[in-house]
Amino acid sequence: MKKLIALLLTSAMALSLAACGGTPADSGSGDSEAGFTTAVQGKLTMATNSTFPPYEYIEGGKVTGIDAEIAAAIAEKLGLELQIDDMEFDYITEAVSTGKADIGLAGMTITPDREEEVAFTVSYATGIQVVIVKEDSDIASADDLTKDGANHAIGVQRNTTGDIYASEDIEDAGKGTVDRYSKGIDAVQALVTGKVDCVIIDNEPAKAFVAVEEGLKILDTEYAVEDYAACMSKDNTALYEAVNTALQELIADGTVQGIIDKYINAD
Repeated sequence: MKKLIALLLTSAMALSLAACGGTPADSGSGDSEAGFTTAVQGKLTMATNSTFPPYEYIEGGKVTGIDAEIAAAIAEKLGLELQIDDMEFDYITEAVSTGKADIGLAGMTITPDREEEVAFTVSYATGIQVVIVKEDSDIASADDLTKDGANHAIGVQRNTTGDIYASEDIEDAGKGTVDRYSKGIDAVQALVTGKVDCVIIDNEPAKAFVAVEEGLKILDTEYAVEDYAACMSKDNTALYEAVNTALQELIADGTVQGIIDKYINAD
């Protein structure tokens, strides 16, 4: 009888452990059949900042735009549902590196500092940093911001490449000051109200902002040209390989370019 009871207890413990252990998919994070794990089972969680049109913006109460559609196409290829977490731009790489989000898509440029924290996929788009000024501004070209004797107040979105370039080229060189804002539109409003002399930002949101704000223009000269990529955790290599492969396939078959053309007129 003692042996029978012991056997029954052992069997019950084994069943209990099997139920509590399981695969990554069983524990609620990922898809074991696909060979990778995700932050939320059955979903691809995208971290973004929805103030960067046409890459991401709010329409009908939802985040939409180029990056949202590319992420949705990647998720579909992987058999996942897309979940978008809208947050401050500053927090995107942290959310990805800590596993709270699977992928960061926010018109993000590859930089050495970011590469220390996250891994980047292949580039899917090219971005151009431009300068927005008032129509009567004495700033005629991007070079005017870095020439000897320059002393302008530059508005940027915090921790974007516009912030990085302005910090290195202008502020650190003693040729002006940099005012940092959590949103690109806040930097533009600072320009409208005269708090800054210009704004350095990506060309596409710049066009959207200038279209709705009278008295502003974009300088003809580019400030910088850069490549956009998705950022991911360095620790989740299986998911990285799956996403990067899916993105490469979507670039190769024209899906990504089709999404970009939908939002950006080549003319």
